[in-house]
This record gives sequence, C-alpha cells and structure tokens, in this order.
Amino acid sequence: MAESSASNNERHSHSMSVEDDSASDCVSVLFIQKLIAEVMGTYFVIFAGEASVVVNLSKDGVITFPGISIVWGLVVMVMIYSVGHISGAHFNPAVTISFAITRRFPWSEVPSYLAAQVLGSTLASWTLWLIFNGKQDHFPGTLPSDSYMQTFVIEFIITFYLMFVVSGVATDNRAIGELAGLAVGATVLLNVMVAGPITGASMNPARSLGPALVFAQFKGLWIYMTAPILGAISGALVYNTIRFTDKPLREIARSASFLKSRHVTP
Repeated sequence: MAESSASNNERHSHSMSVEDDSASDCVSVLFIQKLIAEVMGTYFVIFAGEASVVVNLSKDGVITFPGISIVWGLVVMVMIYSVGHISGAHFNPAVTISFAITRRFPWSEVPSYLAAQVLGSTLASWTLWLIFNGKQDHFPGTLPSDSYMQTFVIEFIITFYLMFVVSGVATDNRAIGELAGLAVGATVLLNVMVAGPITGASMNPARSLGPALVFAQFKGLWIYMTAPILGAISGALVYNTIRFTDKPLREIARSASFLKSRHVTP
C-alpha cells in the first residue's frame, strides 16, 4: 500500500486513507475512478467471502469454517494490493467514517464512498442469489447467534481491533507500508476465526447490509450498522493517542483537541 512521497516509509498512507484538498475533485475523473475502484473492490471482497459461506452450506461443509476464514482474509489482502493505490481500499463504511473523523479523509467524499461500498456489497449478494438459484436457505449474511448484547460487544471489539491495525500499518509513516495488506488481511482472518460462529464477524456495515437487502433478512441488522462504526472510530482514536505520545504533554494540552494538532500531509 502506497502514498505518493519520496520516502518509502511514507508511501503507504494513501492505501487506506485518501486525502484530497480540492472540493472539485468530487466530480473529477480521478474521483470517479476512486469510486469505481471502491465498487469493484467491495464487490470482489463480498463475493468471495459470501461465496465461501454459500458453497460450504450447499456442499456439505466442503470448505470448512477455517477455510471460510482464510478466504475472507486472503480476498481482503488481495484487493488492498490491487486497488489500494487508487481508492485507498476502504471497502467498509466504518473505515471511511473513521478516517474522516481523524482527518485522514475528506468529509465531502464520504457519502459517495459509502454509496459505492453498499452498491458493491449489494451487487455481490445479488450475483450469488442468481448463481445459486435464489436459495433463500443459504443466507450469506450476518445474524446474531446469541443475545443482541453479546453480538454488539463482539462486533465492537473485533472492529476496534481491525481499525487499530489499519491505523497502525496504513497511516503511520513509521510502519512498513508494503506489509499493510498482509497485516489487515491477517487481522480479518483472525477476527472471522474467533467471532464468525457467534456474530458472523461482519466488521463492516456494507458487508451486512448488502445480503440483508437482497435476501430480505433484517434480524439484528441495526447491530451491524452501529457496532462496527463505533468500534472503528474508537480504534482509530486510540491509535492516534499512541501516535502522539512522542510530543511533550504541554504541547498536546495547548490544543483543544489532539486531532487538531495533527496536520495531514497531502
């Protein structure tokens, strides 16, 4: 994952966070290319991940649960390396919103990115619905398997973990940017292994909303819309407190917010 900079260690900041100072970029060819990359990237992430679930259900567990976890981790890694240099490879409304809140992504582009991500997820789910003849018993989305509170807490924690890793490997110049995709993909794999049997390990509102719309299955959907966003925002903010610990306390205290003391490098 790379950022346009002379330093190799600074190249990766644009892979998951994309900054643009020009408001007119929202209608430029470059911005349209970013949106297409987000739609395509989200489509392939959701298609591969959900396909592994559907095939496993329809073929007597041939893929197995560890196999499903590996598919999710690998497809995230592959798509980050494929389009991270174009759109930032968010593929996730929670990631986009978190970057915007921490001033690593322009708010003006957030609605378009969210729409692109939901579109990609919905198209992927619809494709699977068509391929498997509309078998509604093979729902590839996410459903709470126990209490709503347990599902909410677990989704919050695993998305916190994911965004904490993303913030570290994809936005910090001290990290090894070339390994960002591997680190994020491995985090997704680990989260699915741990939380998949309980919550479906969404970590992504678009991942849950797409199949819910296609299969008309909305049980507990509000959890997957709120917990990942709150978890991602918290993970990004916590990492930013670590990022700034090399500054004197009095310098941080002079600012009304530690976020204001950070100037994003274009």
